[in-house]
Amino acid sequence: MVKHLFRFFFIVIGIICLVSPAFSLEILPTDIQWLTNESAPIIASPKAKKGGTYRSYLTTFPITIRTVGPDSNAGVRGAILGNQLSLTNIHYNTEEILPELATHWAYGDDKKTMYFKLDRRALWSDGTKVTADDYLFTLEFMRSKNIVAPWYNNYYSEEIDRVIKYDDYTIAVVSKKAIPELHLRVGISPTPRHFYKGTVSEDFVKRYNWAIVPNTGPYQVSKINKGKSIEFERNKDWWAKDLRNFKGRYNVDKIIYSVIREETAAFEYFKKGEVDAFSLALPSFWHEKAMDMDVYLKGYVKKLWFHNDVPRSAFGFYLNQDKEIFKDRNVRYAFAHSINMQKLLQDVLRGDYARLQSGTVGYGKYSNKGIRARTYNIGKVDQLMTQSGWKRGADGIWEKGELRFSVKLLFGYKDYTEWLVVLKEEAKKAGLELNLQLLDGSTFLKMASENRHEVALMGLGGGLRPQFWGSYHSTNAHKPQSNNLTNTDDPELDKLIDRYRESTDEEERIQLAKEIQVKIHEIGAFVPTFTRDYFRVAYWRWWQFPEVPATRLSDGLFDSFGTGLYWFDPDVKKETMEAMQSGKTFKAETITDTTFKVN
Repeated sequence: MVKHLFRFFFIVIGIICLVSPAFSLEILPTDIQWLTNESAPIIASPKAKKGGTYRSYLTTFPITIRTVGPDSNAGVRGAILGNQLSLTNIHYNTEEILPELATHWAYGDDKKTMYFKLDRRALWSDGTKVTADDYLFTLEFMRSKNIVAPWYNNYYSEEIDRVIKYDDYTIAVVSKKAIPELHLRVGISPTPRHFYKGTVSEDFVKRYNWAIVPNTGPYQVSKINKGKSIEFERNKDWWAKDLRNFKGRYNVDKIIYSVIREETAAFEYFKKGEVDAFSLALPSFWHEKAMDMDVYLKGYVKKLWFHNDVPRSAFGFYLNQDKEIFKDRNVRYAFAHSINMQKLLQDVLRGDYARLQSGTVGYGKYSNKGIRARTYNIGKVDQLMTQSGWKRGADGIWEKGELRFSVKLLFGYKDYTEWLVVLKEEAKKAGLELNLQLLDGSTFLKMASENRHEVALMGLGGGLRPQFWGSYHSTNAHKPQSNNLTNTDDPELDKLIDRYRESTDEEERIQLAKEIQVKIHEIGAFVPTFTRDYFRVAYWRWWQFPEVPATRLSDGLFDSFGTGLYWFDPDVKKETMEAMQSGKTFKAETITDTTFKVN
């Protein structure tokens, strides 16, 4: 499932409301300069058709479809959040502001306040009007202890002042401090007060575990077959379907995610036409398995290599500093120097990937390009471990008293096994024993979020600008259900992060961001692995796209709830099925799109 990075960013960081629905209307300032945007480039194709079903898959069934609270950070969460519009959004190529639930916006002179005119046409998926009260309810919702989401409780208590209601369709969102690029923090989403009956119940987690909450976007969950599949259906009466920025998008009638627990099995389903697209990110699929596909060689399936330009996932090893073995910085550094990424990149990944140098790559001037990831170096491992009083045991693994340099490495994707075995063998030469433990996706995320890991291999995404507070501030350490997977608790780092969050000067924020990245590198609890500036996919030829099939900020071709650019052509499918029955073939086609390739 492809996640829409930027709408997710707005929803996570900016859903805001008053603490109490009891208030008196305030008077709207008269000197507001209202802005809108009806001239941004259109990304969809006028040739797009409505109809059809897109069939995809999940490797594990979600524990819940809640988007907040325990166990919610997995499964189809991105799809559900992608169907909740924000007040404004960002253009996927130009990054200019676009209207969504608000038609107009304006900035206050205090650099803390942003005003919005709500679209009077906006409806919840159950037909109820979206009004200012739904924005007022969100802060109450997000601050409630009943949602069991400490990160949200803290953020919406410490960062947001209030939402002001001027009338049912005019609001202002006020930050507790002046911040640059205010629209990135307050491009917010409402919460349906009527659905929750104006309160957050004490049994929220259990009551709403499988509740289908009304949304404002093009699709809604229509069927849950627990353990097997989840279906989304297009709202054919969607209130925004004819708006300028949404025409030609969100075209299929239905999207089905079936559970297929292994990628190799999913690939077989794809070749039989039972799954409509398959990611070819892994070299073994792109260079071998997809090249030998009969359906590709006969032209029934196409392949695409698309270069994008997005902030890169912080994909790597997260070392839990609450575990005794990783309390020593030398040991953390030794772990990093025991990971032979260069061998993996050259021998297994065939040069298709590059070394990720830090967890903040792809953010332009905010990225500290002077940071370099620690490389495989047995000599440095020997030096670091000896300094800390460790000695090689009889089997070559480092020992210190009752401690042994042997750690359990959790991961949730079976196809990582091949290259993790390579790293395991190389690490053993350096005196580190990696015990690999493959878990299903939901169990893996649950264990990591509850701090039950020693080392977790995973990727954390961000937004348009680096976000450090959730992953590295001590406020989020030593507690479950947070993104501080390394349990970093460093007073000096806290001060830098606090200053970064409070600064209103862009140049100062850039400098602070770079200092924070240096500090994170010095702590050494995150060991970056690899990255790429593209996505690769195979798909059946009846799926159609605009001339440029994706956008600069796309992280996948079938971004169903983000860009939603693809459409189904029944005539091409009929032609293809008849050709397959008769033995007719088409030209094998591999498309490379470098429209947004950097350098």
